[in-house]
Amino acid sequence: MDIVEPVTIYHYDAFSNIAGKGNPAGVVLDADQLTAEHMQCIARDVGFNETVFVCPSKIADLRLVYYTPGHEMNLCGHATIAALTCLLDEKRIVGRTAVTIETKAGVLPIHIEQGEQGEWHITMRQDEPQFVPYTGNRGQLASLIGLSEGELHPDLPIVYGSTGIWTLLVPITKRKSFGDMVPDSKAFPNYLLQNPKASIHPFCLETVDPTAFMYARHFSSPYSGTIEDAVTGTASGVMGAYYLTYMEPILMQASFHVEQGYELGREGKVSVRVQRLEEGPLEVNISGIAAFVRKWDWQR
Repeated sequence: MDIVEPVTIYHYDAFSNIAGKGNPAGVVLDADQLTAEHMQCIARDVGFNETVFVCPSKIADLRLVYYTPGHEMNLCGHATIAALTCLLDEKRIVGRTAVTIETKAGVLPIHIEQGEQGEWHITMRQDEPQFVPYTGNRGQLASLIGLSEGELHPDLPIVYGSTGIWTLLVPITKRKSFGDMVPDSKAFPNYLLQNPKASIHPFCLETVDPTAFMYARHFSSPYSGTIEDAVTGTASGVMGAYYLTYMEPILMQASFHVEQGYELGREGKVSVRVQRLEEGPLEVNISGIAAFVRKWDWQR
């Protein structure tokens, strides 16, 4: 398992332009010589919710491999934003406004823009949305995150949703409930019987920033080796699809901001755009920026 050469880890905080806010991700460039065992070991040692490894691809411009401290992931929004920002900062991508990435969720397009302050705005397409209605006990579900059943939204449905990664979307009536949430993560698989590896993503329509539309927290699957995600790209994309599917089924498109991370002191914001295509499915895109924090060398 030893790696002779040290591996450089780049730390970026995604969905914020301020280091120490948003969602931290580890980025490893030139990772094609690393085995799955190496990647898992690095992700476990780094300890962030996700570390992303950039590899060559035969079917896209590059391939991204995502690991939590506990297992590999098909897709990760904040780590994708971090990886593309790192590639741009390191001049590995020059003069491009679009690239494609190969992931286990498929080949996805990335759009690149540079802001007035030189910051990189990364827009990533997500996988086609899927939903499965939740059939479990509402009271037991509320207790899993430290709430009472009365704090769940009485009208909006609880559903499993995916645009690459499955999460349980739980509508909450009031934002004040979010400060009281304490997840019993180890018990998730015993109650999420339809999808025992799913995370739980409570959200509401009351926000701190008046320019945001939704507010959320994200409690990780216990298999991931982490407890909570600060600002979650893939789940924010699913929330966009949820909005057009369950809340405004007549609308053709919607764009809004999701805010997350306040309870962890790592607040950040995800831009979501979702539209109905002529052939029927929803197209979901999320956008964000990332701040470089530091880099270091890892070696075993």
